[in-house]
Amino acid sequence: MAYLKAVFSILIVAVTVFGGALSAFAHDAGADLNKIIGDKETYFQAIDKPAPTFELQDSEGNRVGIKALSGKVVVLNFIYASCPDVCPLHSEKIADIQAKINASPMKDVVQFVTITTDPENDTPEVIGSYGAIHGLEDTNWVFLTRKLGQSEDATRQLAQEFGHKFTPNDGGYQTHSIVTHVIDTDGHWAANFYGLRFDSVNFVLYVNGLINKAYGPQEKPDENWWEKVRSWF
Repeated sequence: MAYLKAVFSILIVAVTVFGGALSAFAHDAGADLNKIIGDKETYFQAIDKPAPTFELQDSEGNRVGIKALSGKVVVLNFIYASCPDVCPLHSEKIADIQAKINASPMKDVVQFVTITTDPENDTPEVIGSYGAIHGLEDTNWVFLTRKLGQSEDATRQLAQEFGHKFTPNDGGYQTHSIVTHVIDTDGHWAANFYGLRFDSVNFVLYVNGLINKAYGPQEKPDENWWEKVRSWF
């Protein structure tokens, strides 16, 4: 019963948040989207230019590139697994966003990508277990590292192409900023959300706006299904 109550609470939050989100952008947000989110969110920056291209690999050696993700909104961030402070917090922020998105119809058209900037130490075993530790679901999230033959700093160079540096220093740590990048369904670098203090709901609203722009308004949860869930309690 405790488990069912927890599920019920999650569903209430999902319907409340995403029902409002979906209706808020029931029109094609288009050029208004950046202004709508910019007015709501201090830590938002519109970018609107082609995203840097890349092809990397996951913990099992499967290659994943930005071109293969065309047709989905990509939420991308850079971290390294041994980071003692902000990287775990950043990963948990991404996990919170993912949970909100995955409770909605947006789940099938949003891909979360985390890229390590320390491929020397972030082995396949490390990146393979990272998601479970930090609450990320591997259904639409992947942790990438350099491909065989790429330089050790290849992913740090990629981070620099996205506008921020991961600079190694003494003790194996890296000095870096915290940025969450959003790439639209056409492969355009749409926006950045800076730091950890941005509102996850504003982030989800922005992603929903990009999806509506590409595909049209997403459907609300079926009311008959919702009544069925309510009947469990």
